[in-house]
Amino acid sequence: MEFPNGKRFAFSILDDTDDSTVANVEPVYNALADAGMRTTKTVWPMSCPEGSRLFFAGETLENLAYLKFVQELAAQGFEIASHGATMESSLRERTRRGLEFIKKEFGAYPRLYCNHGFNRENLYWGSKRFQSPLLRKLFACLPGSRSVTYHGDDESSPYFWGDLAVAHIQYVRNFTFRRLNMLEMNPEMPYRMRGTQYVNFWFSTSDAPDVKAFNRLLTRERMDKLESDGGVCIVSTHLGKGFAADGKIDHETGEILRYLSRKSGWFVPVSEILDYLRKKQTGSELSGFARLKLEYLYILDKLHLAL
Repeated sequence: MEFPNGKRFAFSILDDTDDSTVANVEPVYNALADAGMRTTKTVWPMSCPEGSRLFFAGETLENLAYLKFVQELAAQGFEIASHGATMESSLRERTRRGLEFIKKEFGAYPRLYCNHGFNRENLYWGSKRFQSPLLRKLFACLPGSRSVTYHGDDESSPYFWGDLAVAHIQYVRNFTFRRLNMLEMNPEMPYRMRGTQYVNFWFSTSDAPDVKAFNRLLTRERMDKLESDGGVCIVSTHLGKGFAADGKIDHETGEILRYLSRKSGWFVPVSEILDYLRKKQTGSELSGFARLKLEYLYILDKLHLAL
């Protein structure tokens, strides 16, 4: 595939905000900026007064120092996206206020959204992601899966916000893989999917939940192949999970970013890549066969990881 300005491949990072603080992600964003990369950072706009057992360490935009930091990122050209209103489940009104908070502080609604963990307002999450009954059962058996029902797309639920999502959100992340080139796994992306009327377009990403997984995934051999194949790589990760300590970026991660930056890559935020792919690939509805294949590849990837 050809990319703008004669670039040979596209690369970005989608940073889920779990555990993110100014102290533990600022060195990473400084390194990304120094490497000429602009990526996508999700945020929680609002605090969680009921508390959170798993995500209490993450800062929200109600922290003024963190808000200023994120606003500075936006001014530099980084994309600010949504990871939900806050770290735990939000009823419709809190979700609405979260979207309005982002619009007020950044001048527009977020274009991209990522479901978070086991939040009840997640859109088409859990087993709803699968059309195949067999793959739904296999998914339920995967390590880390929970018997949770998600209601963001259920009009009868107090967690419903699908109408707000389809009105304001352009892209929603779906499946993730331990591969770099998403054109190999999901060449149709961004795509529409039958039965998901409250999502405009879905997309897939690479999966590297923390610094160790990120460093394992981005080997020089794989990065070289990404360039030679003219691929698209969007890495979902959590930059707050081990990427920086004592004000410095992890050494291996820094080396990876420097190596990538010397290549002919198009280093732009995720939504910009997806906009470009839509123009190239029409963003059509995923066929039944293509959807089944994508679901199968996801389950296969997760089963391999579990073994």
